[in-house]
Amino acid sequence: MANIKGAMKRDRQSAKRHAGNVAAKTALKTERRKLFAAVESKNQELGLKECRAYSSMLDKLVKRGIITRNTAIRRKARATARVRKLGVK
Repeated sequence: MANIKGAMKRDRQSAKRHAGNVAAKTALKTERRKLFAAVESKNQELGLKECRAYSSMLDKLVKRGIITRNTAIRRKARATARVRKLGVK
């Protein structure tokens, strides 16, 4: 436990940020599961819609500094490749 007032505040801030980051990553995983379910069902329209939502969420997390830019790019490329296998252009 921190003894200095400023260190105590930093601990509180860190805990709050950590909770938000974990929640955001969990939401991203949920969005990813929705995308994969749409691809598994071979539904082109739903797959395209979910891919857009997943890509958007990745971009937002990059902007907030929760994940790195290259990670988002890699994940978007892989998601898009899965959707394109359905025949979507």
